Amino acid sequence: MDRILYTAMSGAKQSMDQQSVVSHNLANVDTAGFRAQLNAMRAVPVEGEAALATRTSVAASTPGADFSQGPVMRTGRELDVALEGDAWLAVQTPDGGEAYTRRGDLQVDGDGLVTLVDRPVMGEGGPIIVPLGANVSVGADGTLSAIGPGENPDALVDVGRLKLVTPDQPLARGEDGLFRPPANAEGEVVALAADENARVASGALEGSNVNAIESMVAMIDVARRYEMQMKVISTTDENAQRANNLLSIQG
Repeated sequence: MDRILYTAMSGAKQSMDQQSVVSHNLANVDTAGFRAQLNAMRAVPVEGEAALATRTSVAASTPGADFSQGPVMRTGRELDVALEGDAWLAVQTPDGGEAYTRRGDLQVDGDGLVTLVDRPVMGEGGPIIVPLGANVSVGADGTLSAIGPGENPDALVDVGRLKLVTPDQPLARGEDGLFRPPANAEGEVVALAADENARVASGALEGSNVNAIESMVAMIDVARRYEMQMKVISTTDENAQRANNLLSIQG
């Protein structure tokens, strides 16, 4: 009966982990540019000096993210950008490094720094700073143009260009929700080069690629699977107690 417990116990634990992934996806169904997290389960043999071939447990893994395109919504806001194709937008991390996102609802803080969820947006030479109070627009190639209040159109000047990259291999999601390229042979994560051909659509945002209906169905499925596994554990415990009672009977 211990074989049943091994399988049911590990299956129940990994079902809880899978439920966390599904819940995380559902919580971000309205987050611009969000990429759904994937989850998979596999059977693995129990390791140890006394391991038996009949002992198998369940392991869950998060193989990556769903990189399919999300729906593009027209907002009309000049600082909203939807990245086209496989392009990603570079932002600065707290440690001074670079990470990438598909989110495009840009903001300008009180110092004129262009940010995205309080992270500086990277340009060709570092974070982008625009004149305070200026009306800023974004071109198809990511160029930011600014014009001061009350000035004529001839006063429009370029103040920077968004760093757009197109990875040649899948990116990995970090704990902060941002994506980074895999580490190289030396274990370092090298920033990607800017892609001059990458394009954005201004006045629009790419929505989350999470399918709310599929995620709700998955949540119900995982919950029922967890209940089934707990029922197996309970039934196994009852059978063990009955066996102990039979063995304790003295003739």
